[in-house]
Order: sequence, then structure tokens, then C-alpha cells
Amino acid sequence: MGNENIVKEYVLVGAGIMSATLGVLLKETDPDSKITIIERLKEPARESSASWNNAGTGHGGMCEMNYTPERPDGSIDTAKALKVNEEFEISKQFWAWLVAKNKIAGDFITSTPHISFVFGEKDIAFLEKRVEAMKKFPQFNTMAFSKDREVLKKWVPLMMKDRPQSDKVAASRMIEGADVNYGYLTNYLLKYLASQKGVVLITNCEAKDIRKSDSGKKWIVKCRDFSAKQKKEFRADFVFIGAGGRALNLLQKTKIPESKGYGGFPVSGLWLICANQEVVSQHNAKVYGKAALGAPPMSVPHLDRRKIKGEKELLFGPFAGFSTKFLKHGSYWDFFRSLGLGNLIPMMQVGIHNFSLIKYLVSQVLLRPQKRLEELRKFYPDAKMKDWKLSIAGQRVQIIKDEKTKGGTLEFGTEVVHSADGSVAALLGASPGASTSVYIILDVLKSSFPELLQKESVLKKLKEMIPSYGTSLQDHGELLLKIRENSHRILGLKMGKITDLEKAG
Repeated sequence: MGNENIVKEYVLVGAGIMSATLGVLLKETDPDSKITIIERLKEPARESSASWNNAGTGHGGMCEMNYTPERPDGSIDTAKALKVNEEFEISKQFWAWLVAKNKIAGDFITSTPHISFVFGEKDIAFLEKRVEAMKKFPQFNTMAFSKDREVLKKWVPLMMKDRPQSDKVAASRMIEGADVNYGYLTNYLLKYLASQKGVVLITNCEAKDIRKSDSGKKWIVKCRDFSAKQKKEFRADFVFIGAGGRALNLLQKTKIPESKGYGGFPVSGLWLICANQEVVSQHNAKVYGKAALGAPPMSVPHLDRRKIKGEKELLFGPFAGFSTKFLKHGSYWDFFRSLGLGNLIPMMQVGIHNFSLIKYLVSQVLLRPQKRLEELRKFYPDAKMKDWKLSIAGQRVQIIKDEKTKGGTLEFGTEVVHSADGSVAALLGASPGASTSVYIILDVLKSSFPELLQKESVLKKLKEMIPSYGTSLQDHGELLLKIRENSHRILGLKMGKITDLEKAG
């Protein structure tokens, strides 16, 4: 991206986990660069990165059964679980380096077992096959399985309390799981960034337009600074659009060819939250079930112990909903403003082909409190409504793509859209998102800063921060376990082992 002796100017739109991660990696590998981070709200990490706007799961494929679908022949496809696991290991390496170097505090992550919990003979058989398939890989070899009720009472006492004997249940467990406060982490990263020369964070400032300068050599990011009550412009050699649901609208403003054909399908969520410590103290795990038929992956039901602002609470959900907002703090016009000639047909095709999803969302919106309590009682039979309150979770925008052979398709992952010259990158999509933030941002560096990654000093720095950089952990099991052990030691996370009790189960 030009003469390396010229100081580069980077603008990052959105002060969430993605921009914070990119900012730190850029500053560590290109110390002379100038970085401006623009956030439309008064504080950073108030949208997708906010603690209660996401599940806080360190997604490692350990308990998320939607990552391991059953093939037509009955075998288990482990490819996505292995991929997500490696990506989370990369994030943990980077976070551990930052903590070890005293650049950020380490209290954003808490050791929390990851458990899959199923009901009925069919799903029990699926889970048992899943465990056997995954234990063949070093990263999952400590996964335990049990349908023994006495074992399950030790793993999830709250969920087994007063459970009818007629309920056929089973679970798998990995001790290595984690709960992550992405709000804390984002703010720690931004605080460290703000202490570096050449970095500016501007809050209460909304990006309105992104377009090329008259010379075509720079990008102009036009903003409205609500604090100063004036318009502002920022010039940049590179623009990263990490604005959550708003990223699609801003990507469209750039008018780069790669932005054509993309649309967005907004899905909101609700949590049931319990702060009654008598109840909370009986549950110490993230427990994932199986998604309902027609439900999007982000709606997989789970009962999680969380630690936010020093307090332990339980979370159950999410219950899906629909809103035309692209952000929790957005406008009801967001969805309509995203429509255009380039994506209207793909959007209509997705609506036609995903009728079951639309039907599911409508049913969720119409759920009454008693019905939500019934869903909770499948996990926690003794649940009482007085202990739980309903809270609005974050807003997600799922990707709609215009595929040449398939037409409009709905995607549930994350995707980075790059301009051909690498001067613009936009992050679209949702889960697993924050857990794989470091992997995603490394992809941004590779696509937008190839000349930077050719420098020996930069490669050395990346290997220092992320010891596995350039090596596939899926192909090097012993290295993965060695790196995991080091990351967990620094971050205060547990390493699992198979106990006699678990073997008996």
C-alpha cells in the first residue's frame, strides 16, 4: 500500500472488539502509523461487544452441537468445530501475551466448563457419537460423556434438581471452557491503544459517508461529531468498517464493486437473567442444548453462569426476535435504507427460501412469559419466574449474499469484505464473532497489508504475540496442547483431565 517511509493513516469505524483488536495489532506491527477510531455512541463497546449483548462464550467448538452436524450416513462432521477451536486458541494466545506483558488486565476471562446437554434417546445417541468423534483429536481428548444421573448431578446440580426420573438426559463436558467479558476486553484494548503515540479515539461521533478523495489516493470518512456539534472529515489510506450491524450500510457507501449483492437480515434477542445468588451458586458452567427446528444458530438455547462487573449471574436464552434495526441503539429505518437494486432480488429470494426461519421468528416474538418459563424449565425444572427478569440482548445482522449458482443465500457466520486494492475492509455477520476476533483480524492484515507481513521484523513480532502464527494447529496436536497449556496458565484457565468418575459415567 505505497511507500513504506510514509506514515500511514488508518481510520477504524466502530469501537468494538474487532476495531480494538485491529488497532493493537497494527500499532504493534506498524508503530509509526496514525490510527483514528470513531464510535457513534458515547462509550466504546456498547453494541455487540457489550457484556449482556452477547453470550460471552469463548467459542471453541466444545459444546456447540450446531458446529458438528450429523451426515446422511450417520457420521459426525467435525470440520467446523476443529476450525472454530483453532481460531479461539489463536485469540487466547494473543490475549495471554497482552496479559503477560502487562498491557491489559486478565480479569475479562473466567474458567467455566463447557457442557452439551440433550434430552431423549435420539439426541443422546447423537451426543455420544459426537463425543467419540471429537475425542479422536488432541484438542478434544479430555471431553467426558455421561448419562449417569449421579454424575450429571455433580456436573449440573441446578439442572438435575427435581428433574423427573422419566426424563432421559445426557451431557458432555470439557473443563477447558471459558466465559469471556468482551466488554471488559474491548475497553482494556482501547485503553492500551489510547496510551500509544498517534492513536485517537473519538466517541459520540457517527460516520455518515465513506468515499474516495478527488485524487483517488485517499479515503474520506465524513462524520457528525455530536459532542462538538459539527461535521468532521478524516483522511485515510485504509478504512476498517467494524460497526456491527451498521457495517453493511457504510460498506454500501464506499461503492466498491465488492459491496454489490450483499444484504442484511436483522435478528434481535432476549435473555432471561437471574441474580438470586442462592440459585446462581448452584450452577457453574455454560450449558448448550440443541437448536429448535428452523431456528437460527444464534438461537441455540443455553444456560450460562456469567461474571459481569464482579457479580455472578445466570443467563438463559436467547429468545429470538425481529426488528428492522441493524443496531440495538439504531434506527427502525436501518433495514429499509440497506435495500437497493444491487441486493433487492437476493433479499426476496432469501425470504422465499427461508419461510421456516421467518415463521420461527414470528413465533418467538409472540412468546408469552409463561412460555419462556416453560422453555427455561426444560433446563432448570425448579425455575421460578420471580427469580428471573427479561432483558433485551444485542441486535445481529445476518449476511445475505448473491451467489451466482444459488441466488440469494442467508449466511450465519462472519465474513470480511475487502476492496481489490486492500484499502477497505468491512466485517459483516455475527457468530462466532468476538471469540475468533484475532483470527479474523489476521485475515484483514493479510489481505490489506501484504507488504507489512513480508517484513522479517513484523513476522518475528507476530510469532512473539501468537506463537502458532503460520502453523496449522489442527495438524500439530502436541503443539496445540503445549500452547493451550501456556495460554491457560497465564489467563488463569483450567486444563481438563479424565477422572475415574467421568470414565465410570
